[in-house]
Amino acid sequence: MTSGSATGPRQGFGMRPPGAGAGADDRAADEPLPADALVDLSEVRRATGIDEVLDGLDRELVGLAPVKQRIREIAALLLVDRTRARFGIASATPNLHMSFTGSPGTGKTTVALRTADLLARLGYLRRGHLVAVTRDDLVGEYVGHTAPKTKDVIKRAMGGVLFIDEAYYLYRADNERDYGQESIEMLLQVMENNRDDLVVILAGYADRMDQFFRSNPGMSSRIAHHIDFPDYTVDELHQIGQKMARALGYTFAPSALPVLRDYLEHRKTQPRFANARSVRNAVERARLRQAGRLMDGDASQVGMTELTTLEAADLLASRVFGADPQPGAADGR
Repeated sequence: MTSGSATGPRQGFGMRPPGAGAGADDRAADEPLPADALVDLSEVRRATGIDEVLDGLDRELVGLAPVKQRIREIAALLLVDRTRARFGIASATPNLHMSFTGSPGTGKTTVALRTADLLARLGYLRRGHLVAVTRDDLVGEYVGHTAPKTKDVIKRAMGGVLFIDEAYYLYRADNERDYGQESIEMLLQVMENNRDDLVVILAGYADRMDQFFRSNPGMSSRIAHHIDFPDYTVDELHQIGQKMARALGYTFAPSALPVLRDYLEHRKTQPRFANARSVRNAVERARLRQAGRLMDGDASQVGMTELTTLEAADLLASRVFGADPQPGAADGR
């Protein structure tokens, strides 16, 4: 699939890569249209398969309604642009670089992964894969080390999405000998010159990202979409916990569900709370306690119900409920 110039319509929107066996329906979907033609947008949408991605987001992630709505709006805009191109309406290559801000465990990486798939289905990315990195993957420790590291990451990400978590650590204004600025300059060049073949998503806490953009106006000017990921409510965390347990082949006993809610209300107020990640840790520890309870119990035989049920006791043993939490309690143990 080839890209059009920055001043003309992109070519081959929605076409499969060469050799992938594009059929008559695909070719028809990209044929030029006369000015008086009508296009069934619902059919165009169905043909791209983007609903599969958007529905997958709804299935995978609880809540995050504003985030999902923004991704749907971006998809709609690109779909309309694709249709406009069939009428010969020139449009520049869109700027799709993004900033995802929010606390840990709010689904930023998952949304980035699905966004990569979405952009590939719409013809804006060749491959639609995700390369997730941090400062350590980009910045070297001595002179001449940063450029090859950053080049290698960019090379691997081409045709897809480069997701840089905690991107503000790339810039350390208090260290004159820091090499992060070299990586930033290389990223800026690629974001401008190769935006038809690479989408960069910067992620991190909102306040630190704001400071990063103030210190790096060139980076800020290249970000077209700023999307904030809100913290989950206790109700949403409760749903996430049950969803995670089901994915592992477990259910919470009816008596355990109010205990799970109580656990989450306590845990949410403690240090190092990480939204869905903390819920995952809670479920894993409940599994450990359930296994220990079954092994140490009086019953010599157990059935499927016992093996797949997490009881209230498996949660109540957490130090989150302790009157005087010991070191490690902030991790939800």
